Amino acid sequence: MHHFGVPETADPPQPVKRRKATFRVPLIALLAIFGLMVCLAPTAFADVPGLWALYVVPLALIVYVVRTRTVATPQGLAVWTMFGHRELPWDALKGLSISKKAKVSAVLADDSKIPLPSVRTRHLPVLALVSNGRLKDPTGLVEEIVTPAEPEPPESPGSSAE
Repeated sequence: MHHFGVPETADPPQPVKRRKATFRVPLIALLAIFGLMVCLAPTAFADVPGLWALYVVPLALIVYVVRTRTVATPQGLAVWTMFGHRELPWDALKGLSISKKAKVSAVLADDSKIPLPSVRTRHLPVLALVSNGRLKDPTGLVEEIVTPAEPEPPESPGSSAE
């Protein structure tokens, strides 16, 4: 019979895992867009010239789904839109703005707002976690993860909790 023991030496320290969150339209949406392209085929290739231009709409939707996203890292936010990309360091943000439809925008120091694609209010705890406490979580779900709890003082031998 073989017994496996625990090694005497501790494991070498593991590198700290970098926190990163990506908010985007789910890529399964491409399946619906390809279905739209199949449904457009009989109309687009009919005997009427120029109807093939109908494929511009699904192609634009594909570009939107693949390109548009918000990436949160410990350094800041990266906002990707259909036609551009912008880096927002956490220090450049004054805060976040929430619309009535639960959409989130970044508010810069000059009070200008930049919409954060695919970010909703339910994602605020994730943003707070990735920002390492630079953004406060209004729900309070990640306070213990971002700021470790202080150890409780040891009880004195004469005190009893009954």
